[in-house]
Amino acid sequence: MTTTFKPRSNLATNLVNIILSIKPLANFAKTQARKMIIKRAEKIGVPWRKQVKELSERNWDKEWEIVNNPKLKYPEYYLTSFHAYEKGNMGWQPATEVEVAVLAVHAGIWKEEGIGGDVRLRQSFLDILKAEISPPKDVLDLGCGAGLNTFSLQKVFPQAKLTGIDLSPYFLAVGLYRSQQQNLDINWVHTAAEETGLPDDSFDLISISLVCHELPQFATRKIFREARRLLRSNGNIAIMDMNPKSEVYATMAPHIFTLLKSTEPYLDEYFSLDIEKELIDAGFSVPKIICNTHRHRTVIAKVPCNE
Repeated sequence: MTTTFKPRSNLATNLVNIILSIKPLANFAKTQARKMIIKRAEKIGVPWRKQVKELSERNWDKEWEIVNNPKLKYPEYYLTSFHAYEKGNMGWQPATEVEVAVLAVHAGIWKEEGIGGDVRLRQSFLDILKAEISPPKDVLDLGCGAGLNTFSLQKVFPQAKLTGIDLSPYFLAVGLYRSQQQNLDINWVHTAAEETGLPDDSFDLISISLVCHELPQFATRKIFREARRLLRSNGNIAIMDMNPKSEVYATMAPHIFTLLKSTEPYLDEYFSLDIEKELIDAGFSVPKIICNTHRHRTVIAKVPCNE
């Protein structure tokens, strides 16, 4: 089934919208939902509170000084609420919770996997990369966050030089700390993906994992063009994200989808994006789209070798 989800209005959806429009009620709903998520996560073995406590009690001054670019101007779309965090990714709370949060969220992809769902999801992406592209020498992980995808790429391409870029210095500080723990030489850069400031023709592979659904369409278009500038001839862009044509979303109850959108402000724009057309318009060859889970897809597009 390839029908794209089209939300329908119903009583439950309208009620959810009313609740979310009243800030005190919305905040209460988010607080209760957060408590439920943490409780459910710990029930399946995610050490949420323990791990977050350990990270929160660290002194991050050293990592912050290394990664933070005080001159960076943040795009307006980024300075909004994401994932029920009022300031989105601009804070220590989301940065110290991201590792446990993805374990909890991705535990729902395959019921039999539980806490192992996140590893299986990332591995499904890596398996496609290994099958579809030649081993790259230089890899850029765009929108790397705290480096969860970056570390996976380093393991599958151990000879490659990895660079991770992100708009959040908080997430980058956690990524730097984790890379030092693993003795990994990764270049962390605090910059905007639309205008990285990195040299032309610098990379063989640009990975964008679970990022595009958090972007307005105009930003996605700019990022695709920046990726084209950064990639060498015959290089690849690889995008792994939610699959708008998945039956999971096509059959999702409208009020549930509305709740999902309350934490993902640009989800409608992502679901209506013609990603094949945008990549071609940015200068890539016709992309290959492969489903890597029943609700995620991997999109790979190559820079034409004659350019």
